[in-house]
Amino acid sequence: MGETEATGTGSAFVDAILWFFGGIFGSFYDLAYAITHPGLWLNWADKEAIMRFVYYGGSIEFFFVVFTFVLVLTAVGLWRNSFMWGCVRVMEGFANITGRLFAWAGLIMVLQQIIIVFVQRIFVRPDISFGFGIPLTYDISWWAEALKFHNALVIALCCTYTFVQGGHVRVDLVYAAVKYRTQKLIDMIGCVIFMAPMAVLVWMYGWFFMWRHLITPKPSASESLDRLMMKARAVRWNVETIGFSPNGFNGYFLFKVLMVAFAGMVFIHSVAFFYRSYLEWKEGPESEGKYLDKDSLGEGEEAYEGTH
Repeated sequence: MGETEATGTGSAFVDAILWFFGGIFGSFYDLAYAITHPGLWLNWADKEAIMRFVYYGGSIEFFFVVFTFVLVLTAVGLWRNSFMWGCVRVMEGFANITGRLFAWAGLIMVLQQIIIVFVQRIFVRPDISFGFGIPLTYDISWWAEALKFHNALVIALCCTYTFVQGGHVRVDLVYAAVKYRTQKLIDMIGCVIFMAPMAVLVWMYGWFFMWRHLITPKPSASESLDRLMMKARAVRWNVETIGFSPNGFNGYFLFKVLMVAFAGMVFIHSVAFFYRSYLEWKEGPESEGKYLDKDSLGEGEEAYEGTH
């Protein structure tokens, strides 16, 4: 009995190893095929192309394509550390540019709230018109609920920017007490065990959750490609436009899009942070903060930077 169980466990382990490496090697073919046949998944005039895009965007095949791409980048970076530093600068630059741009949504949110108060309480108007010629006119409740979207922009698209700037609140129990290289090892392990897997899970579930509010029949993460191809005959765009109130904000599908964008940006930055931690571990304390593009409050305000 024990020998049978041991044999079964060993066989399952071998199967898992073969599946894993099969996925890595198969990803080269999958990527090449997708690049050379873009019409099969980008020609959205074809309903089957839409379903292929939906399926593969949250599929194991797509995971292995991204995973293998990161492995190749890492292998080249281990060989040429200057290349890895270049990857860090590009990925951190992407986080900074995106965050600095969408951080303005916070100011827009404040100004919009002030306008809502003035129009509703002082001018006693039920709606707000914005623009010239044919203005954009919506009920006050629409503009009030739209404030949530500005807040979501800041949360989803400025998260990695805040990480680069060192602005997230941290609870430190061990980190500060250990040596420099041990800290960098903790950072690398955190990226591999927590940060990247969390981003992958959010993406894979959020991807189908987003598409369930964009098309009908609604796709499911548990459905096979063949099943989705059968549904493709009846597929049509059915973008979610229902608000919480009759005249309220009707773009709630955008929150689902932001959730997917958030997961993608966190995954990209998990790679960047892993690379930075490895390079700082290898090169020593003198490389800490190398090429780091941090915002400054100006001369004489250094003591307040990074505080909460």
